[in-house]
Amino acid sequence: MRLLIADDSGLLRQMLVETFTRRGFAVTGEAASLPELLRAVEVVPPDVVVLDIRMPPDHRDEGLQAAAWIRARHPSVGLLVLSHYAETSYAVRLLEVAADSVGYLVKDRVQDTDRLVDAVRRVAGGEVVVDPEVIQRVMHRRRTVDPLRELTGGERQVLALMAEGRSNGAIARELNYSLKTVEKRITAVSRKLGLPQDDERCDINVRVLAVLAYLRNA
Repeated sequence: MRLLIADDSGLLRQMLVETFTRRGFAVTGEAASLPELLRAVEVVPPDVVVLDIRMPPDHRDEGLQAAAWIRARHPSVGLLVLSHYAETSYAVRLLEVAADSVGYLVKDRVQDTDRLVDAVRRVAGGEVVVDPEVIQRVMHRRRTVDPLRELTGGERQVLALMAEGRSNGAIARELNYSLKTVEKRITAVSRKLGLPQDDERCDINVRVLAVLAYLRNA
């Protein structure tokens, strides 16, 4: 699998390159700024770009700008955004431009090699990965108006795990449910949130729509 690493910290880039190389990935490029990243993707599109949320020239949201640009021009390239912040608004913006093969992780996870490598593999496989810390912030924040108020406790648990990018099988194992129970609860969540039902879904990624509905209420 070919990776491109983009971060303005040379030390972190080196650590990521060494980590992924040891785990059998081919790091085909590095970038320290938004312009460098976009040029590198144009020259040799990788399978996955691992990129910082804030890079030169402005250190604001260059990672999200890059994600939108890459997804528009190279839709098959996976995107794993790393951030110092468990910021729900960043995760929402990322999922609004990329409905699959995308991930948002807090940089603390970089120290957990297994979790980092698993996230890259899942993103490459078309999955959505959202850092558990972001999900926990949503779960514990007070809301004056809560569009999720119609959900039962069990449905909220299922939705929270969906928001982390867990598959139906993984959710079933985590909650000790049968697959049928998980499927029923996902259907209930979709109905209560007003998301497309089976005969309306077409190519819409309903799981991502559910996750966005969840994150937007942070």
